[in-house]
Amino acid sequence: MIKHAKKQRGFTLIELMIVIAIIGILAAVAIPAYQDYIARSQVSEPISLMGGMKSTVAEWFANEGSWPTLGTNINVTSAGKYTSGITISASSTTAPGSITLTATMRPTGVNVNLASQQINLLSTDGGGSWTCSAATTLAKYLPNSCR
Repeated sequence: MIKHAKKQRGFTLIELMIVIAIIGILAAVAIPAYQDYIARSQVSEPISLMGGMKSTVAEWFANEGSWPTLGTNINVTSAGKYTSGITISASSTTAPGSITLTATMRPTGVNVNLASQQINLLSTDGGGSWTCSAATTLAKYLPNSCR
């Protein structure tokens, strides 16, 4: 009588453990990268909101010779899904003073590293040129134009 070898069916426990280990390694790399991607996209909102304000503020300064105040002199969008608000602060009401637009991220509903962080957009020449800066926690999420 000839014995026939049994055909192997399915996977062994070792093979399944290897697959699970590979998936775990991939997830450990992918999840932080995805979180950084999400944070960068959330930071783009206040940058965009302040970008829309730059020309309005500069035009106001060119026409009036003084810096505007938010809500009183100019009506612009100053809040969004991830941005709780934008404030305008001027060191002086006229040139050569500087003006700073400060966007504050929402305390909840954003990446944990962004909660309540601030981004500044500064002009010292009547709105001709602008530089942006942020707290050290937020700096790595800023767009390349702000670094």
